[in-house]
Amino acid sequence: MAGRRRARGSGAVGLAVLLLVLLVGCGGRPATDTARAEVQRVLDRRAAAVLAHDATAYAATGDPAAYTRLRAVPLAAWSYRVTAVRSDGSSAAVAADAELSYRIQGHDRAPVTVARTLRLTRDGAGRWAVASEKPARKAGQQLWDQGTVTVVRGTHSLVLGVGQSGALLRTFAGLADRAVPAVSQAWGTDWARQVVVLVPKSLDGMAALLGSPASSYRGIAAVTTGETGGGPDAPADRVIVNPEAYAVLGPVGQQVVLTHETTHVATRSDTNAATPLWLSEGYADWVGYRGTGRAPDEAAPELQKTVREGRMPGELPSDGDFGFAGDAARLARAYEGGWTACRMIAERWGEEKLDAFYRAVGEHGKRPGAVEGAMESVLGTTLEDFTAEWHQYLQEELG
Repeated sequence: MAGRRRARGSGAVGLAVLLLVLLVGCGGRPATDTARAEVQRVLDRRAAAVLAHDATAYAATGDPAAYTRLRAVPLAAWSYRVTAVRSDGSSAAVAADAELSYRIQGHDRAPVTVARTLRLTRDGAGRWAVASEKPARKAGQQLWDQGTVTVVRGTHSLVLGVGQSGALLRTFAGLADRAVPAVSQAWGTDWARQVVVLVPKSLDGMAALLGSPASSYRGIAAVTTGETGGGPDAPADRVIVNPEAYAVLGPVGQQVVLTHETTHVATRSDTNAATPLWLSEGYADWVGYRGTGRAPDEAAPELQKTVREGRMPGELPSDGDFGFAGDAARLARAYEGGWTACRMIAERWGEEKLDAFYRAVGEHGKRPGAVEGAMESVLGTTLEDFTAEWHQYLQEELG
């Protein structure tokens, strides 16, 4: 009996050891941890090659064409952090999830971090290499995902383009270089006074950068991305251009759009959940049109039509009125309504008061009471009286 108990005990220990070996692997760590560490080392070498501009070292980590696409981008930092490794059923291939962090030299004070998915394969000698890299599910593309990036530097700008001529990119640099001092004249100089402009090949490319359907941005010439309320250590905003919509604008319209978007870059740290879109978009349009000599009937045709038809808007535009995917005329009226409200403040209270009002709304931090409080403290009025005065202003300027 004792012998048989020892035999059963020995068998149980042996089974446990066998299971442990299967789970842990020969190296003494879980197999997935071993693969993850190996993938991390490959990506560390890949990142070092990017920063060293070493095409040969990059090619040794796999997928050499990816380096060609991004090599012109002036990078101050580039790194990966592997977050998960999954087997695809083969011991010679894995899928990896990673966070890519990078900074553009002279523009990003903090890293831009994006989710990426990579596929790696292992050769007969056991060496891993990157077979492909793409945005993670629901993540937007980076410009180099769309092709080889061309770079143009302006006095106050950095323009990155794919599938566009150098001449066109230089045109955007010129627009941005004129926009920056125009914005500083209106808003002040307490901002980076630099702008990064991304020019993809098409509307579809723009939408892919934003991770949204192209239908959401058809007819929209440009948008600005960045951290709302971002402080001085936030990554630089990106102005992303829709080249198809931009092409149909005249010279003044093109400049107004770039100045508008650059205004968003300048005002970002004072823009947060307290700031209604009629104010942020209206102020950006006010700066954009400032100095152009455009009269209200030229800059606000949709709103003028509404006023002349006796359909005066009941209140200032809501955030919902600014939806890109909705009615184009409603969207135009929303922008025009915000612009006329800001134009009225600048004319009747003064440009300094308009700037102070914008900042005071953002200082509130939360939407409820922000506009009302700033109107009382900065403009000496109430929302009800302001709206009534805006209605009168619309009648005078557009009626």
